[in-house]
Amino acid sequence: MTFENLLKAFMDGNGRLTVLSGAGISAESGIPTFRGPEGYWTIGSREYRPEEMATHAMFSRDPWEVWAWYLYRRTVCASAAPNHGHRAIVEMEALLGDRFRLVTQNVDGLHLNAGNSPSRTFQIHGNLNFMRCAQGCCNTLFPFPDQVEYKKKNQAVTPVEKELLRCPRCRGLARPHVLWFDEYYDEALFQAETAFQWAITTDLLVVVGTAGATTLPMHIGHMIFKNPRAILVDINITDNPFRTLARNHPRGVVLDGPAGDHLNKMVSTWKNHALSIR
Repeated sequence: MTFENLLKAFMDGNGRLTVLSGAGISAESGIPTFRGPEGYWTIGSREYRPEEMATHAMFSRDPWEVWAWYLYRRTVCASAAPNHGHRAIVEMEALLGDRFRLVTQNVDGLHLNAGNSPSRTFQIHGNLNFMRCAQGCCNTLFPFPDQVEYKKKNQAVTPVEKELLRCPRCRGLARPHVLWFDEYYDEALFQAETAFQWAITTDLLVVVGTAGATTLPMHIGHMIFKNPRAILVDINITDNPFRTLARNHPRGVVLDGPAGDHLNKMVSTWKNHALSIR
């Protein structure tokens, strides 16, 4: 069966769609990938890799350098706008309603900015537009105070901002709402288990722009691989573990190139099919 016919058959049923997105889709909006050179940070004479900066251990040792790095990353994300790939995923949600869920590893908030609903979007690594209590007095997510400015690379946090980057409830230090490398998924904060349970029962998994470098997405991919009736689609410009899974799956599809082009073709197929059966 051709990919187009697989999509039509899926639309005619009542199966679930999961879109699993990674840094590749945001790269099309001009946001550098997390582990690229733009993520490196200089403290004194030493340059730190993202995998070193994005840890609770580093935050405990040098919180204001970590904050400066995240405020810079927040600045980069704030200058970007959703692209036609993000908008295509919004259309997918509009077409499928409660059959749709989005699981994103991205912390830039562009999916929500494009129009995907928070109730159907699992931000399993957090969202840079929010902070929360570093001491854990509550799980409430707080927006950044207006007085916290956007930062250039290696620009320090000011004394005024240090007072603002505090938990509004207990006045203890706040932290970015992100999942660090030395932390575990927390259901209350990231809905990781809920996302996993939805995704492993999905009938169509569309993986967009992810390198498969984190645990939960790869668990999802391997579980779907065990279901021969599911459709597994990998959209990427580079080789990755999901591509290997898709190539070996009886209903696997590999699509090379920019995410937006392929996602919009999928949306067009569904829209045209809906018109043809009216």
